[in-house]
Amino acid sequence: MEAVSEARRHIDNAKDFLSNNAKKQDGLYQDKKYVKIAGHTAYTGILLVLNEVLGEKNKKTPKSVEWYQHELSRIDKSLLAKFTTAYELLHINMGYQGSRSAKIASVGIQTAEQIINWVETRLAKTQLKNQ
Repeated sequence: MEAVSEARRHIDNAKDFLSNNAKKQDGLYQDKKYVKIAGHTAYTGILLVLNEVLGEKNKKTPKSVEWYQHELSRIDKSLLAKFTTAYELLHINMGYQGSRSAKIASVGIQTAEQIINWVETRLAKTQLKNQ
């Protein structure tokens, strides 16, 4: 469950970047730099927990988004939809484009938390089976 706590730490850091550095005003963040950092940080947290479930920890070669989508499509279609949403909002809209919308950031981070919770539940069930 170390990956889950590390992923949660990434989400907390992303929230801190937004609340302490991005300067929200009228539903928009004023500093794109910190929006981008927050988006990349939250997305990295998602990849950490997914790698735990998908068995890709300690691999040096990063996997493509298509690889994650393919693997998740074989496990849980709902999780795949959440991952695709998180990818688009956190990685593309925030991380690359620096979207200043607080709503996009909020939905992206909520989706990331849902993915982390799903992984945590799945890992807990796996541990119970193995006892």
